[in-house]
Amino acid sequence: MILYPAIDLKDGQAVRLLHGDMDKTTVFNDNPAAQALEFVAAGCEWLHLVDLNGAFAGEPVNAAPVEEILKQCKVPAQLGGGIRDMKTIENWIDKGLARVILGTVAVENPDLVRQAAREFPGKVAVGIDARNGRVATKGWAEETDVMVTDLAKSFEDAGVSAIIYTDIMRDGAMKGPNVAATAALGNAVSIPVIASGGVSSLDDLRALKSCGAPLNGAISGRALYDGAIDLAEALSVMKA
Repeated sequence: MILYPAIDLKDGQAVRLLHGDMDKTTVFNDNPAAQALEFVAAGCEWLHLVDLNGAFAGEPVNAAPVEEILKQCKVPAQLGGGIRDMKTIENWIDKGLARVILGTVAVENPDLVRQAAREFPGKVAVGIDARNGRVATKGWAEETDVMVTDLAKSFEDAGVSAIIYTDIMRDGAMKGPNVAATAALGNAVSIPVIASGGVSSLDDLRALKSCGAPLNGAISGRALYDGAIDLAEALSVMKA
């Protein structure tokens, strides 16, 4: 399994939110590229980037720090937040992004996801953010009636490279991931699933590894910044 250290970008800084609330922000580093280089130096093989302002605005807002990370770091990175049209997808991939994460448009414009996955094989992932089993969009601000598994299954034949599944109520709360829901999703679809939200200890990573579903990896943010998870130890757990 792959461990994806998370760098959430708000107003040009690396932050973490609680339950996705933009008013509950903790700034961890005002130099996101330096933070990314720290993660790379510790041995991470991927980076997970989120443009939080972009998720609300519907277009890239934190492009400058993302571009700086792509310039300075030699490991692949995936990015979500505000990517809602083909031109934006093309721009990011041209700039060296390994994978775009499409969230809101996966609900509102699934044909765009399919087109992007065809045009950029292996470079398009779907982000599914859920509250009580239902998908939330637009930076988690709007809830839909769409169920997580139904949305995931609708992309089975689309060629998407991964599904990033986030339980919003666990995100940033340091209370552990929703292992049962993540495992259920991992077993319901053939698309690789990446767990996100609440990963706060090595035991959480072990629980995801042994959950009975073939997960691709897990994303962790706050726990790495707080020191609750040592990145080097976590990487060895994931590779064991």
